[in-house]
Amino acid sequence: MPGKINASLNNKLQAVKWGEFKLGDLFDIENTLSFNTDKLVHGNDYDYVTRTSLNQGILTSTGFVNKENINPAGTWSLGLLQMDFFYRSKPWYAGQFVRKITPKIRIEESAVLFFTTLFNKQKQKLLSVLVRDVDKVFRSIKIQLPTLNNRIDFNFMELFIEELKNQKIVKLKAYLNERGFDDYKLSDKELNAIKDFSKLNNDNWGSYIIGDLFEKVYTKKLPYKAKELPKQPIEDYDLPCLTSSFQNQGLNYYVPRTEATVISNVISLPSNSDVYRAYYQSREFTVLSDSYAIRWKSRENKPTKNQYLFMVMCINKVTDLPIYSYKNKLGGWNVVKNKKIRLPEKDGKIDFDLMEAFISALKKIAIKEVVLHTDKRFKAINKI
Repeated sequence: MPGKINASLNNKLQAVKWGEFKLGDLFDIENTLSFNTDKLVHGNDYDYVTRTSLNQGILTSTGFVNKENINPAGTWSLGLLQMDFFYRSKPWYAGQFVRKITPKIRIEESAVLFFTTLFNKQKQKLLSVLVRDVDKVFRSIKIQLPTLNNRIDFNFMELFIEELKNQKIVKLKAYLNERGFDDYKLSDKELNAIKDFSKLNNDNWGSYIIGDLFEKVYTKKLPYKAKELPKQPIEDYDLPCLTSSFQNQGLNYYVPRTEATVISNVISLPSNSDVYRAYYQSREFTVLSDSYAIRWKSRENKPTKNQYLFMVMCINKVTDLPIYSYKNKLGGWNVVKNKKIRLPEKDGKIDFDLMEAFISALKKIAIKEVVLHTDKRFKAINKI
C-alpha cells in the first residue's frame, strides 16, 4: 500500500501546474503587541506565544488579557529565535520577538498545513538576515503554488495533504505493529502496579545516592564544534551526538563513528545548561560537549528500558529544578553523584518489578488513543 500511495502522490505532483507568488502579495507580516508576563492568569481562553520552538511556541495559557493584545485565530506566529512558523487555530497573544502572519486572501482550512510547510521551508533564508530585516525578506520571498486556470488550486492542496496523511498513517500502523505498541490493554500485573503505586507511602520508598547506583561513562573527546556539524545524518556523519540541549533529548547533531565512543542504553545529563534534565538513551550515540552519560554500576539486576525510564523520572526530581540555570549551575557528575533519589522498595530492596509494570502500564495508557485513531484511519484507507 505505501508504494501505491507514493505513486499517486508523485503522479499528482507531475500533473499539476505551478505558479510563482510573492509572499508579500499573499500575507501581511507585523509586530505583535507584547504582554507583561508578570500578569499572567492561568486559564484556557488564549495561548501565550513566545519565540521558543517548543510546544509550538506556546508558553502557557491565560484567562484575562487586554483586548488590544489579542491576535485573531486563523493567523500564523513567527518566533524570531529559530524562525519557526506555527498556525494559530485559537486567539493568541505574544511575548517579545514574535511576528504575526495574516492572510490577505481567503485561505481554506484544508490548505493550512500546505502553507505552514512552505513557510518553514524559508527558515534558512530568514535565519541568515538580521532581525530588523526579517519583515522585508519575508515579503520578498517567492514561492511555488499549484494553480488551476491561473488561480491557486486549493482543491489540489486538500487532496495532496489528505493522501500525505494517509501515507503517514500506513507507516505509523506498521511501526506500531512492529514495536508491539498495538496492544494497549492492561494486564492484571500492570493494573495492580498502578493500584500499588497509588498506595505507596514514605515507608515504601528508599533513599539512594546516585553515585552508589550509577557510574559515569567515559568517552573520547571529539574535535568538532556543534555549529559546524550537520543536523541530519549525511554520508559518514550518521552517529547522533549529545550536547547540553534539552531539545530532541540533546541529540541534535551528527558525527562520524570513526574514533567516537559509541554508547546506548544509558542515561544522559547536561553538565552546563539552563535545563538539567536527564533522558534515557536507548539508541546508539556519543557525547560531544557539555554533557555526559551514566550507567548502572552493578552487573546484577541490570535495568530494563522501562526501569531506566522510571529512574530517569526519579533523577529529574533532584536535577530538573527551577533553582538550577546556566548562571546558578547544577554542575557535572561530581555534584550529581552525591545527590539522593527515592526509589520504591519491597522487602528492603529496590522494587524493580513494580517499576517495570508501572512504566509498561503508562506506555499503554499513553499510546491507546494513538492506536485507536490509527486503526480507524487505516480502515478508512483500506475502504478507499
